[in-house]
Amino acid sequence: MRIEKNNQKADNRAIGVFDSGLGGLTAVKELMHTLPKENIVYFGDTGRVPYGTRSNETIIKYVHQDIRFLLNFNIKLIVVACGTASSVALEKVRTQFEVPIVGVVKPAVEKAISLTHSKRIGIIGTPSTINSKSYVRSIAQMAPDVKTFDKACPLFVPLVENGYLDNQVARLVAQEYLEPLKKERVDTIIMGCTHYPLLKETICKVMGEGVALVDPGAETAKYVKTFLDEKKTFAHEASKQQYRYFVSDSIAHFEELGSLFLQKKMQNCVEKIDIEQY
Repeated sequence: MRIEKNNQKADNRAIGVFDSGLGGLTAVKELMHTLPKENIVYFGDTGRVPYGTRSNETIIKYVHQDIRFLLNFNIKLIVVACGTASSVALEKVRTQFEVPIVGVVKPAVEKAISLTHSKRIGIIGTPSTINSKSYVRSIAQMAPDVKTFDKACPLFVPLVENGYLDNQVARLVAQEYLEPLKKERVDTIIMGCTHYPLLKETICKVMGEGVALVDPGAETAKYVKTFLDEKKTFAHEASKQQYRYFVSDSIAHFEELGSLFLQKKMQNCVEKIDIEQY
């Protein structure tokens, strides 16, 4: 590694990011914006999506495989961009690998606590995320005076994965799920799954003005920037193939919807792998 003028060593190794499917691309989009020189390797486990309805044992198994796959590349940090995996498996696997691993729970919780005025925070996520109580416990530890209200929204992921983002079907489902949080008069909602920011407009329409929505992907990107700054491991130049994407199922479907998630065209940049080999 060469020494830069600011005495910071260049670390051009990639950041690894994984999710159960497409949702983690919301985090990738924010990483691209926040850290434009960083190289990123993304794995979307599209053949086994969603993780949110699986048992804890199965989720932990999948997370181990996802991490082992990413470690085939020159990785300096892994981002668990899946709310379910962060909630269920992160603390169990973090000590089993030498590479630093960060999740989406802590950054989102810190942001939500900073935003709430009423001290009433809503949490939406997959059934596994909600059942894990990871967000509830984290908020209780950081801000014991804040009341939390959580709600599982199992249909949100398939809605997003099938492109139903802001139509009558999405609104009807959102109304059904979010009504209990409206009754509790929450003023902040953590979208505890990286798919959910794609439903932001629908959620806003249902909840009305005055309710802040926390995007875990955006907050995690800020957290990663701070982490790299503290470790002095920023990249100083992008590689020729700066962004690489891998999936465990259909490439065509991933490219089509992935372009929506990233808000940029994806074409001929996705590879399919057999995740069961890892």
